[in-house]
Amino acid sequence: MKIAYVFFFLFLCTASLPAYIDPGTGSMLFSLLTGLTVTIFFFFRNLIIRLKSGALFRKKGAVSRRRHSLVLYSEGKQYWNVFKPVLEELLRREIPAVYYTSGEDDPGLAFPAPPELLEKAHIGKGNAAYRTLNFLEADICLMTTPSLDVFQLKRSPGVSCYAHLVHAPSDMTLYRLFAFDYYDALFLSGEYQKSGIRKLEALRGTKQKKLFVTGCTYLDVLAERAEKLPPRKAGKTVLVAPSWGSNALLKRFGMRLLRPLAQSSWRVIIRPHPQSLLVETDTITTLKEQLAPFRNVSWNYDSDNLEALAQADILLSDFSGIVFDFAFLFERPVLYPRFDFDRRPYDAGDIEEEPWTFRALREFGVPLEERSFAEIETVLEGAGGTERREAVRKLRAEAYQYPGEAGKRTADALEALQADLRAGPQTSV
Repeated sequence: MKIAYVFFFLFLCTASLPAYIDPGTGSMLFSLLTGLTVTIFFFFRNLIIRLKSGALFRKKGAVSRRRHSLVLYSEGKQYWNVFKPVLEELLRREIPAVYYTSGEDDPGLAFPAPPELLEKAHIGKGNAAYRTLNFLEADICLMTTPSLDVFQLKRSPGVSCYAHLVHAPSDMTLYRLFAFDYYDALFLSGEYQKSGIRKLEALRGTKQKKLFVTGCTYLDVLAERAEKLPPRKAGKTVLVAPSWGSNALLKRFGMRLLRPLAQSSWRVIIRPHPQSLLVETDTITTLKEQLAPFRNVSWNYDSDNLEALAQADILLSDFSGIVFDFAFLFERPVLYPRFDFDRRPYDAGDIEEEPWTFRALREFGVPLEERSFAEIETVLEGAGGTERREAVRKLRAEAYQYPGEAGKRTADALEALQADLRAGPQTSV
């Protein structure tokens, strides 16, 4: 790693020169310099290893030794429910793994496991984490992070296979552009998610990924916990939990929707998307100030959404995956504002078909027209119905396959990938 330190030292020295660089340009320059550094580092490192081991004189194609067989990377404690069932199953099978996290308070760091089977480490956030991950050496790296090789998080030449573990049973094409193009394998919650991925591959000419339908790990965890919750009396609580970005509820409607909601007789819990807290801080701050006089309004920032979901009689959301968490776990009404969705920033913008998420939302959700915002209390009182619960059960079987088995099936898929790597190049599943 000494070579890498030299190049990053030069980068930091250059970055300290007095000049202004806008955030977009800074991100691009970081990506460029990181890619150059990684390429140079691995060139010289591999050259030294080959000289020491005599690999320069061996047959081409000899398998090199790798430091880790399997690495799991989490962005923080909010994803612990995604990884927990996988780690539990890996330990049960005595499959060694490494768990890296960007959260100092990630429960995974305290997860009890023999050190010979599980190495755990906090690797920092942002650029600190990227420095570790961009130089990673492993057979398989399993992550929930999208946009691999698009922004600062690059594919490391030392990793043979990158796998993505979905953390929502919603349409995969509703992620930002090129979210999964550079992954080698995807672990999906339902068979229907394959279609959009395959269409994008054909359209863009990218390599076919290995697709495994493994279920949804975090929903398994939440479902188990939800069964143990004490009985709850129905009331008048609405949870506002949208996605983030210009299409999302808070940015698109803001106080036009939230003020009449706050003026109603309902208790209102607002739970912003975690990404909103990072990139939409001005919006959140302004809304909090404007809603401060309303005593029936509270804000929820828990890393785990189960408590907020359990309290709600109705969920008010948009295209966020939380609509499926709420509907699939509790079978309670979901209310969504109707508007024209701008697909251009998303992978869905490259596909003609309507995303599955929107079709599903129409089947079990209650639409809210903007002209009806002033009468939102009446809309809330009239939400629900047996036919929507039946639609929820049908869609749950389609999008959340193998309930309770996701940890086991993910471990099966990881073992299959390891077998593929040992055997050499294989065809896509």
